[in-house]
Amino acid sequence: MELKPIRTKAEYKVALREIEALFDVPDKTPEADRLEVLVMLVEKYEAQHYPIPAPDPIDFLNYAMEARGLTRKDLELYIGSRGLVAEVLNRARPLTLAMIRRLAEGLKLPADVLIADYELRHAA
Repeated sequence: MELKPIRTKAEYKVALREIEALFDVPDKTPEADRLEVLVMLVEKYEAQHYPIPAPDPIDFLNYAMEARGLTRKDLELYIGSRGLVAEVLNRARPLTLAMIRRLAEGLKLPADVLIADYELRHAA
């Protein structure tokens, strides 16, 4: 395969097969360089044709809590009182900029994910 931008699904599939064939090549070889360039071309194609939407901030926060073994009580330091944490996680109240900053700094969470818009549940 000639190294050039991937423009079609067929070129994409060829690149994936070549990546698979080169996957275990030794570092610092011409084949490793080729693999690195092919991976960059495939990533660019996938970003254009198969974009992954940003996660919902509250879903992401719940995932981070579960992955790190955190409880709602652990979030009080970053969000506020127990009631405020419950309101945020239940989507009754939005995250504020101050909360996002504290979560990003304290828990090393990406602020760009937390700042995204999401739907709140309105009281009936």
